Amino acid sequence: MSFFISSAFADGAAPAAAAPMGGGFEWIFLVGFLVIFYLMIWRPQAKRAKEQKALLGNLQKGDEVVTTGGIAGKITKVSDAFVVIEVSDTVELKIQKGSVAATLPKGTLKAI
Repeated sequence: MSFFISSAFADGAAPAAAAPMGGGFEWIFLVGFLVIFYLMIWRPQAKRAKEQKALLGNLQKGDEVVTTGGIAGKITKVSDAFVVIEVSDTVELKIQKGSVAATLPKGTLKAI
């Protein structure tokens, strides 16, 4: 059965060490990658987070909002962690502040 498996013999001479590539090319590639990462991922995400934090901090009674679930309503009460939204004349929903996606211009709910 040994004719199916060939024997592996070590080469007598050690391979020569590869010469390093032009010293600064790796650093330029790494810095370029980091710049692209910052411009395309980090900065827009930080900007969005800052805008969302400002939106949640400025919520007040009477604002018309849309939640992340798509529910539109008018704020009737604001607390530290929750907001009460009036969806219709008889229906009020208590939701977390973090689920508010956007504020609407005044009068938008009446136009819908």
